[in-house]
Amino acid sequence: MEAATNLKLRRKKPGSGDKALETLLYIWAALMLLIVLYPLYFIVIASFSDPSAVAGGKVWLFPRGWTIDGYKELLKHSNIWIGYRNTILYTVVGTAIGLAVNVSAGYALSRRDLVGRKALSLFFIFTMFFNGGLIPTFLTIRDFHLYDTFLVMVLPFSVAVFDIIVARTFFRTSIPAELWEAAQIDGCGNLRFYVQIVLPLSKAVVSVLALWFAVGQWNAYFNALIYLQDKNLFPLQLILRDILVTNQMQTALGTGEAAQIALRLANLLRYSVIIVSTLPIICFYPFVQKYFNKGVMIGAVKE
Repeated sequence: MEAATNLKLRRKKPGSGDKALETLLYIWAALMLLIVLYPLYFIVIASFSDPSAVAGGKVWLFPRGWTIDGYKELLKHSNIWIGYRNTILYTVVGTAIGLAVNVSAGYALSRRDLVGRKALSLFFIFTMFFNGGLIPTFLTIRDFHLYDTFLVMVLPFSVAVFDIIVARTFFRTSIPAELWEAAQIDGCGNLRFYVQIVLPLSKAVVSVLALWFAVGQWNAYFNALIYLQDKNLFPLQLILRDILVTNQMQTALGTGEAAQIALRLANLLRYSVIIVSTLPIICFYPFVQKYFNKGVMIGAVKE
């Protein structure tokens, strides 16, 4: 009798109050999605619209005064391809180094048999709140002969303590200690256990950290601004910045019709630069999106 009652309760259809709440939640979610996506959509249509129409508030849903002059002007600069090449290399190499360092450190700190584990954890956490500052860091980079080299963009700043903590928490909550004991019985060592068992079971958190590192490397420009002088090593963001600054100087120095043309191109370039710099990393996101929520939530569980 009790089982039948429970079955009826499970089959009971939601009431009008539940449906109303569900409808409100859907409306709220759609509104939030619109608020987040519309600025991105506006940048896209503005990059193909006449700047005067954009400035006049005439561009809302579709481009007005269709033009691709902004992209044409941007692609005239041959060094943009050098920037793409460098940024792709920095992103790939930097992400690989970051994953190797931080995931391995997170796994090591998750092992309860690690000697001095708490002291090491405190040491890492200390660096999240205190650092030497820009000038001591610059002097250290110079003394290690990393200044104005490829490695300065991928090696000195590869350790991210927050990512180590996320990885450590993931390993503690997702990799049972019994699995290591069973592997030991079969004669498995620490390195083999980590490479052949732990990493394949950790695709979620590895994918999330890979996305974070890739986005950070792709958007990085400050380190390049401080530690690079060779323009052949400049990342895409720094080259795009130089293009915008040069165009704005031409606008300020120009007169008459030339100044108007330069101003029009400057307005178009602002939107074109955003599209060119963000489109590749946006295309990368769908490949790791299915792991994103799972990896973040598991790695964020408080111990």
